Amino acid sequence: MRFEQLDVWKRASRLSCEIYRLTESVSNWGFKDQITRSGLSVPSNIAEGEERETLKEKIRFLYYAKGSLGELVTQLYIGAEIEYLDKQIAMSMVKEAKELAKILGALIKQKQAQIKEDNADYTID
Repeated sequence: MRFEQLDVWKRASRLSCEIYRLTESVSNWGFKDQITRSGLSVPSNIAEGEERETLKEKIRFLYYAKGSLGELVTQLYIGAEIEYLDKQIAMSMVKEAKELAKILGALIKQKQAQIKEDNADYTID
C-alpha cells in the first residue's frame, strides 16, 4: 500500500500543517522549530517506513513516528501552559495526536503479527 493511502498518514500530515499555522506568530524560534519538527516527523517517518523493504524496517519507522507524537504532545502541553499556543486548540491537537498514537500502535502490532506468521515453522506429517 502506498503511504498516501494510509488514513494515519493523511491525518498526521493535516496535524503537521495545523501546527505550522498555529505557530506562525510564535516569536520564540527554539520552541517553534522544535514543535514544527516533531509534528513534521510523524507523517515523514510513516512515509519513510512504508517505502522500506522489510517489515522490521517498516515497524522501526512507525515506532519513530509514535515517539515523535509523544514529543509533540509534550510540546503542545508546554506551549499551552506558557501561553505560546491557544489552550483550546492545543488540547484539540493533543487529542488528535493521542488518537494517532493508538492507530500507530495497532498498526505496529499488526505488522509484528505478520512477522511472527512469516517466521512460523509449519511441519506436515
